[in-house]
Formats: sequence, C-alpha cells, structure tokens
Amino acid sequence: MITNKLGCVDDSKIEDLRAAFEHRATWFFLLIDEARKKGLDLSFAHDAIFRCGCFHGDNKFPRTNDLKIFAKAFANDNAVKIFEMDVQESTESKFYAEFHYCPLVNAWQTLGASEEFIGDLCDIAMDGDRGIISRYEDFEFHLGGVIAKGNEVCQVTIRKKAR
Repeated sequence: MITNKLGCVDDSKIEDLRAAFEHRATWFFLLIDEARKKGLDLSFAHDAIFRCGCFHGDNKFPRTNDLKIFAKAFANDNAVKIFEMDVQESTESKFYAEFHYCPLVNAWQTLGASEEFIGDLCDIAMDGDRGIISRYEDFEFHLGGVIAKGNEVCQVTIRKKAR
C-alpha cells in the first residue's frame, strides 16, 4: 500500500511548486496511459525521460566533480521543501537523502492509477535523475526504496566513484 506523507507546509511558493510538479505528473500519466492503450512498448518513455535528465545534467547543474557542490544544487532549498527531503549525509564521497513526500505520486493517486502503474511511472520518472547523474563521470546513482512501491520514503544515494 502506498503511503505518501504530506507534512504541514505554510509556504505558498512551495505549494505552487508542488502544484506545478503535479500538473507535469498529470501530463506524464496521460501520455503514458494513452501509449499503453495503443499497445506501445514503454521503453520510449524511459529513453525520453533519461534524455531529459541528461539535458538537465548538462545545463541545470554545476559542472563539477565535487559531490558536495553538486549536492547543494540537487538538494536546494526548494527541492528539500517540495519533497520533504531529509538529507542524511552529504560528504565528499556520498550524498544520501530520504524523500518523505512525492507530488508526482500524489497526482497519480488522484488520477486513480493502480499501485502497480504508479510504480512503473515512478521508475520512468526516476530515469530523469539517472540521466542527470550519467553526465558526471565521477558520480554514480542508486535508488533504494520508493514511496511509489510502498516504501515509507524514497531513498536516493549518489556516490563518488572510487578511482
């Protein structure tokens, strides 16, 4: 069972940003749902979202091999609030955060998606983060449990590769 814990946020900017994420998640859901109805192989969605992540990795985030600098951009103040992110570790070799809320999951639940489909949508969406990290030859991405598959939190780890 999916539990998506939303804490109390008294910040209209964060509420607006969450609404924007939910709006994009609605587009995402409807596009993927129509593709499924037409019998399309959803690998195109994985490829497209990964490509989007690569674009953001090249253009939105600092070009650095310093994980602490990257982590500050990845877990910026807005992202921390939007996802109710708890950064548990941010060192030169490891970034680890737990996300306690996901506006995408909230949108997909509101749209009536099955738990299995929400898990599939999440996996596609996470290709964006996988794409971002793929643009950094010194970093590697690991996704642990996710809210969309019944975990209490989403667990994201980015490590600096041993050289």
